[in-house]
Amino acid sequence: MTTAITRHGDRRISPVFLGILAVTAVTGWATWTGFAGRPGIAVFLFVTSAWIVSLCLHEYAHARTALHSGDISVGAKGYLTLNPAKYTHALLSIVLPVLFVIMGGIGLPGGAVFIERHRIRGRWRHSLISAAGPLTNVLFALVCTAPFWLGALDGVPLGFRFALAFLALLQVTAAILNSLPVPGLDGYGVLEPWLSRDLRNQVEPFAPFGLLFVFALLWVPAVNGVFFDVIDSILSALGVHELETYCGLELFRFWQGEDALCSAAV
Repeated sequence: MTTAITRHGDRRISPVFLGILAVTAVTGWATWTGFAGRPGIAVFLFVTSAWIVSLCLHEYAHARTALHSGDISVGAKGYLTLNPAKYTHALLSIVLPVLFVIMGGIGLPGGAVFIERHRIRGRWRHSLISAAGPLTNVLFALVCTAPFWLGALDGVPLGFRFALAFLALLQVTAAILNSLPVPGLDGYGVLEPWLSRDLRNQVEPFAPFGLLFVFALLWVPAVNGVFFDVIDSILSALGVHELETYCGLELFRFWQGEDALCSAAV
């Protein structure tokens, strides 16, 4: 791969991202220690800020891989600073995914980085750029679930444990949804370089509506049931029980009142 040279300022981590990271650390500490009067508020802020951090890392992975594949324009566009405002539109990239988390507990893929594909040579490099984002979500999910599958939960407060379980669910759903071979999603981006030009041209007009199509499918009860059965199976294999993700979601939605089962546990 060709290593591109960018200005130092183009790679400097954004104060905005550092601020979000600080909120994640502080609210994670509050969730762990039970410092907050209402644990749900601490869980909400912790999961939301950690989710935004993961969205930034997802897009950064696309940009960093593109940089080392030949697209030196990503630095000037601010993609290497981890600033969430640089990834397309703040509403579509950050606000909308957070709203989907609140509404349905689904890790919706966020914004996108615009890669100048003509600068990149080789189909494998194009595929790797698209795959880098979902792989970041997979890595994030493994980190979140590490205490579960390593059997290292002794001493981990239940509130923090539930928050990690729910955050892991978001990462797994984001990885799976983004890996679908649907135009507009990263899964299709992995396959696209290997398709004929005619087929790519026929599919291209549908790319802006791919995510909407997937979301509409998830509203179908049968599809939704199968989707979350798959999610639960993956999390179970990683040592996360369905009750833990349920309580994580219930604590996250603190405005709905306390769930007796989860509150008693916390």
